[in-house]
Order: sequence, then C-alpha cells, then structure tokens
Amino acid sequence: MRVASLFSGIGGFELGLSRAGFETVMMCENDPLARSVLLRRFPRIPIRGDVTKIRRLPKCDILTAGWPCQDLSQAGRTAGIEGHRSGLISEVFRILEAASEKPEFVLLENVAFALHLQGGAALKFVTSNLERLGYKWAYRILDSRQFGVPQRRRRVFILGSRNLSPQSILFRGSDNTSSEDTSSPVSFGFYWTEGNTGLGWSPEAVPPLKGGSALSIPSPPAIWKKETRAFITPGISDAERMQGFPANWTAVGPLKKERKRNRWKLIGNAVSVPVVEWIGRCLIEQATVDVKAKPIRQIPKMPTAAFGEQGSEPSFFSFNSEGPDAPTVGSLKDFKLSDASELSLRAAAGFLSRIEKSSLKTHPRFIPDLRDFVS
Repeated sequence: MRVASLFSGIGGFELGLSRAGFETVMMCENDPLARSVLLRRFPRIPIRGDVTKIRRLPKCDILTAGWPCQDLSQAGRTAGIEGHRSGLISEVFRILEAASEKPEFVLLENVAFALHLQGGAALKFVTSNLERLGYKWAYRILDSRQFGVPQRRRRVFILGSRNLSPQSILFRGSDNTSSEDTSSPVSFGFYWTEGNTGLGWSPEAVPPLKGGSALSIPSPPAIWKKETRAFITPGISDAERMQGFPANWTAVGPLKKERKRNRWKLIGNAVSVPVVEWIGRCLIEQATVDVKAKPIRQIPKMPTAAFGEQGSEPSFFSFNSEGPDAPTVGSLKDFKLSDASELSLRAAAGFLSRIEKSSLKTHPRFIPDLRDFVS
C-alpha cells in the first residue's frame, strides 16, 4: 500500500507505516530542519515544501497528515480551526478534492484538546469535509503510553475510508479494560516549566513531550525518582525513543551542530511511531471488529470516539481504553534513560516557588524532597 504524507514533520507517520509494510511515495514538510531529517532518513522519497503549492496528489492508497496543532492546543493560542496554522487542514481537503483518483484511506492526527475547543468545531469541520468528499469516518483518542513508550500522549486520530467501516479498524481494543500498573510507582514525570495551574503529573511516565514552553525555551519534562530523591530530565535521545524513534533520529545534517532546542521542537511536534504502526497493521490486515459498546445518547461534551457517514447521524462513544487490542503499557521502570541530566537548581527553585503557592496535588513526599534538592 502506498502513502502520500502532508505535514510530515520528522517522519512519524512514514516510519510507523513503513514498519507495517507501507511504501511512502511522497512527503510534504515546510520546516527546513524537519525536511533535513526527512532527506537523510528517507533519501529516495520526493519531498515537497509548501503544501499550498501542491496541485496533484500521486497515486496512493492512504493520505496522512498530522496538521499543525498550535491553534488547537490547550497550551497554545486556542484560536481554533480558523487559526493561521491549524487552518492549513483545509489544504488536505483541497488536494483530495482535486485528485483524479482519491485514496481509499485518509489518516489525520491532532491534539486531544481539539475535541473540546470551541465545542469540537475542529472535529466537526474535519468530519463534515470527509463526508463531503465521499468518506466514512471514525475518530478515537489513543494514548502513546498504551503502545509501549513511557509517555502519556493523548492524541485524536481520525480515519476516513471510502469503502470500509473505519470504526471497525480504529476501534480495535476499545473493549479492553485498563492494563496500566498503578501499584507502587517509583518515578513521576512532571513539567518543571509549569506549577501554577498545571503540572502534567504522570506516575511511571512523562507528560506529553513538547517543543517548547510559552516562552519558546526548551522544555523537556522532569522526572522525580522517589527512591533516590533525585530530580532529572531526560536527554534528547531519550525523548526520541519516548516517541518511538531510534536514538539520534534527528542528529543529522544541520541539526548535528544546531542547538538541541531545535531538536526538542521537532520531537515534540512529531507523531508517535508505535501508534501509527499499529494503525497501519490494522489497515493491512483489515481484520475488523464489531463495536460492542453502545453509543452515548446524551452528549454533554465531545466524546472520545465517534463514527459517521453522509446521510446518517454520527454515533458517539466514551471508551475506557485508549490503546490497541494487545496493549503494552510503557513504564519508566522498564525504560533505560541514556542521556539524562540533573534538573538545574535554578529550574527547580523556580518550579518550587510556583507549586508551593498552588493547590496542585502531588505525592506527599514530592515537595519536601524538592525543597531538600533546592536547598
């Protein structure tokens, strides 16, 4: 099966789908540093720059796009789907509409907060356009941690299909009960750049990796090791592996000499490889499942999963599982950090001053250990 990819980033869609058996025939990425990674990692694949200048879609079976999330993210501007960056999703539909032969599948990804911002306007915009172009659609929130990496990263994946029922593929594993081991965690991830109203508190995992803070500074999460009372931050190659990439995936071309700030940005904006690989394998196998859960009748807010098609009312769901049919939960217990460093005293002191004034809840020993670390 052949893949055409828009907003490729550093190749999360492409690497995941290639591991599932797909062949990428085109990529598009406007960021020159991200494009330098693609050129090194996918040297034989044509790479386009500006998505607005694409006039013809090559023959393909699936079109993928992890379109820009800055206007949809809770940590971003929350301008919504009409924002300058997130509004680029319209280019996907323009390209699809102009295609002489539309691909069977469309796979899209964005932040989970898109379900709630402006009453789910972004999802309604996407699904209505998929219907207009002849696609049935399904969406579901998937958490990267359920796919074997120690990172809590909840993202909404939207799958459109012209002939199949996409929910029977994307909803595989939705009947699972939680497989997370919440007993006796010894490591806790958190955002040291926050502490006023948010924390990203994550037992045995790190919170979602992100490119930078509101001040555009590198912001790797921190990890508190309860047994040793240590406060550390994962290194850049650790972060790559937490996204499912091989270590040093971005250490190529100009990025070998660039400050690591740029590599953090690219990794934080990437799509998690193991999630895409699982979706790809499901598409290859096309082993469908019956959705056993009953739709939600009264919808107080945008649910975490849904499917629909033109001429029918959508069916909405709220699943307990955000993982695959055979989840492997990632844990910091099992993840060997290769280039971690101690959290700087300046960063720790600033975080401590904020969290002591907040009402955020943590482990009872966390703040006392942080005070001792700073003193």
